[in-house]
Amino acid sequence: MNIQRLFDSASSVMTVVSFATFVGIILWTFLLKRSADFDAAASLPFADREADHE
Repeated sequence: MNIQRLFDSASSVMTVVSFATFVGIILWTFLLKRSADFDAAASLPFADREADHE
């Protein structure tokens, strides 16, 4: 019975940790106004093609 209680507790802890990580990613993405960094990263795949055409 103790092992079952341990697994139930671990499952609850991992749920809370996963939710906290999700909320942290959302806050980092939307509240820190990092859109300029994300726009620069989004254009990276096209950087090589522009260099090849010049």
